[in-house]
Amino acid sequence: MTGLGFKAKTASAQMARAQAAIKNRALRGLASLLRQNLAPLQAANQRDLDRASAAGLAGPLLDRLRLGPKDLETVALGCEQLAAMPDVIGEIIGMKQQPSGIRVGQMRVPIGVFGMIYESRPNVTIEAASLAIKSGNACILRGGSEAIESNKALAALVRQALTDAGLPADAVQLVPITDREAVGLLITMPQYVDVIIPRGGKGLIERISRDARVPVIKHLDGNCHVYVDDPCDVAMAVTVADNAKTQKYSPCNATEGLLVAQGVAADFLPKIAAIYAAKGVEMRCDAASAHILRAQPAINSIAKITAATEQDWYEEYLAPIISIKVVAGIDEAIAHINQYSSHHTDAILTRDHLHAQRFLREVDSASVMVNASTRFADGFEFGLGAEIGISTDKFHARGPVGIEGLTSLKYVVLGNGEVRA
Repeated sequence: MTGLGFKAKTASAQMARAQAAIKNRALRGLASLLRQNLAPLQAANQRDLDRASAAGLAGPLLDRLRLGPKDLETVALGCEQLAAMPDVIGEIIGMKQQPSGIRVGQMRVPIGVFGMIYESRPNVTIEAASLAIKSGNACILRGGSEAIESNKALAALVRQALTDAGLPADAVQLVPITDREAVGLLITMPQYVDVIIPRGGKGLIERISRDARVPVIKHLDGNCHVYVDDPCDVAMAVTVADNAKTQKYSPCNATEGLLVAQGVAADFLPKIAAIYAAKGVEMRCDAASAHILRAQPAINSIAKITAATEQDWYEEYLAPIISIKVVAGIDEAIAHINQYSSHHTDAILTRDHLHAQRFLREVDSASVMVNASTRFADGFEFGLGAEIGISTDKFHARGPVGIEGLTSLKYVVLGNGEVRA
């Protein structure tokens, strides 16, 4: 680990001064290599899937581990999107003339070296690597043991793309062993690592936050909500609430809690419940929503409707389960979200502009949406090219962490011989 840290620190100095055209060449080359190596990448991923399945890994975690053609094309497109974006390194913002004659502004610079600790998702290897390249950083990646074959295959392509572009291969290094002691060392090397970014289960992130001796960018879980307001377009609300929950169950931006205004509940709930029931989604309901749904024989006969407990309002299911509550209106919805959510992503579906504005201002989450699915809370979908993770912290970076989240600002002062009186 000391060797990895030393090489990363050395490479970071070279990455910080790399020209934008060279970094973009590496990103485009990586996208090309990913497409050219589809078969061997999927073969490596299948070895991971077979081993994980034999070990009894749960369904949602297997889903996160899977690296299909669509996943590979998405990260390849992310590399190309990053290559097409302006280079923010060296950008000077806020330059202002002072009474003394000096001009003061801030320059955007790379953080240096970041350590990435993540579970299951092998696509994170490419997202982290591509963002490191674009932002002029070096990174040390420590993926989960369940994805070691996939990550090794992906990391080899990253190093090839770096070398082909004339950049140091050590700018992106994968910890090649699965020993957990490697994580303990990575998070306690401030002489080499400038920030740690954990991406995985709540237990992993709590441990990293507790034990790290370097700064941590984190989010603990993704208890996201959709609030169906009165008034709303019920047909649109049904479509969005369906997508927010069922498009994919395992991501942290999938909706786990559905809040419905009392004025539209009788119309909306039977429609969305019929869809959820057909897709096998268990509905954990408060008394008001359960009463409405159980009065519908066609739904009650096929739906799995259970009573919600207090814990359900806090729960990140990552599974075909959703909590449902009828609320009096926007005041109760905002209060519920701010009390129970993980401050990740929450959405309002409404026709009322003032309600939308209140929701945007008052809901204390990293991403807040109006009339859109929470599944859009993603660096690629936000136009960031890729994301290193989604931060629910309030300092340095919040929400999807892209290029700018991997940079720092330093003050620059321009003068012409001025001295302080």
